[in-house]
This record gives sequence, structure tokens and C-alpha cells, in this order.
Amino acid sequence: MAVATQNTIAPSLRGTKKDPSKRKHLPQSAGSPFGDFPSDWVQSKKPLKVKLPQQESLLSQSKVYQSKGSGNGGNCSSLNKGKVQETPKPPVSGAFKRRVIPPTEFRRFYDRGDLPIAIQHKGNGNKIDWKVDIEKLDYHHYLPIFFDGLREKEEPYRFLSVQGSFDLLEKGGSKILPTIPQLIIPIKTALNTRDPDIICTMLKVLQQLVVSGELVGEALVPYYRQILPVFNLFKSKNSNTGDEIDYTQRKRCNLGDLIEETLQVSGSFF
Repeated sequence: MAVATQNTIAPSLRGTKKDPSKRKHLPQSAGSPFGDFPSDWVQSKKPLKVKLPQQESLLSQSKVYQSKGSGNGGNCSSLNKGKVQETPKPPVSGAFKRRVIPPTEFRRFYDRGDLPIAIQHKGNGNKIDWKVDIEKLDYHHYLPIFFDGLREKEEPYRFLSVQGSFDLLEKGGSKILPTIPQLIIPIKTALNTRDPDIICTMLKVLQQLVVSGELVGEALVPYYRQILPVFNLFKSKNSNTGDEIDYTQRKRCNLGDLIEETLQVSGSFF
């Protein structure tokens, strides 16, 4: 307890938590909870040492923390040479990578019911049931729509667009030639998807387009720059089977052979 002097007045602790009369244990001691230590056991307090400026600068330098990996702690002292890090390889250009297939107008028109076609299911295969005579159709409107649907990969849009394009080219005759400028954008968009299945389908339709009417090959000459770059990119995509037999030849899915066939059918026009 604090001892009151003549100049100070000790506060009254009666009735508070620190009231000495309410304590159940021994009075608190500075040396031990069980009482003060003997006088010969008490150690005298050491005088404070005054730090010199040089000592303070050394202490401040020793407290500077180093960043991770800059110290020597835990480092190996082996004389063996470390593993040489390999230089990263140059990134792949992605010339043959498939592109995102943009949505087609054919799907929008078919879902809206604007196309006069329906699927006719038969035992020997499906066919298109035309609601209107093909000769009476406006080729400037319908042929670009069917060509735009050639990049579809989901049924029944794929079957309807492919079979519909072949039917229109088969019975178009002289109506096909004026529509050539409108067909270039759908052809270019389908080829630029870099999808082998879509390119194969477009090549087969191109072969039919060239032989469908007179002067169609000559009409494609101004658009070489938009068609031939993809041909040049995939012309070496042949399946090397060695001495084996390729039983999928009847499906005509070999991209390199299809490009060669298209160039031969076109003759001197390409």
C-alpha cells in the first residue's frame, strides 16, 4: 500500500474493490506473492548505461531487415554448377488455330420461319422439302443466306444449309452468275474460321459453284485475294497413312486433297 506523506493526501479506499479489509489473501508484495525476499537475496539494481552515438549507429544498422532472398541464410556452399535455366521458346503463331464461328443469318431466318424449306425424312436418307419451286426463288436473296449457313455445325441447320445450297446450285442456271459478288463475304467468313470441317464443306460447295453455270469461274477472278490465302495455308494438310488404306476417302474429308481438287476443277480460273 502507498504510504501517505505530510504533503500528500492518500485517497480513501474504503468501500471500493481495493479496500484492504475485504482482501481474503495475503497483502500484495513487490518481491513475491508469498512475501518479500530476505535482504541478502535481493539484487541491487544495475546503473543504466549511457549509449554512445557510435553504439547507437551500430545498433540501428543491425536492425535493418533484408528482403527475401538477399541474405546468406540457408544457402548451399556446394561448388557444383547450378541448373542452367532454359530460354523460353518463341510463342506459337496460331495460324491453324480455330477461330470463333460468328452467328449466321441462316439460323435467324430459319428460326423465324422465313425460309420455304422443311426436312423430309425417308428410309434412304433425309431430303429437303421445298414449299416453293426452286426456279421461282429470288437467288439474290436466298442463295447468300444458304451460303452463310455453311459454317453451321449444329443440326438441323448444317444439313439444311448444305443440301439447300446444292439444290439451288443444281437448278439455278443463269441466275447464279449475278449473285457472285454477294457470295464472296459468306465464303470468306467460312474459310477464315480455320475449322477443317467447315473448310471441307465450303470447298465441296465451291466445286459445285464453278461448274453450275457459264462464266462463273471468270467472275471469281477478282476475288482471288480473299479466297486463295486460306488455300495456301492448308494445302499441305494431308494425312500421311504410309502403306495403310484410308477408308474415309469416300467421305472426302482430306483437306489437302480437296484443295487440290478445287484448283483442278477451277482449271485456269484460279
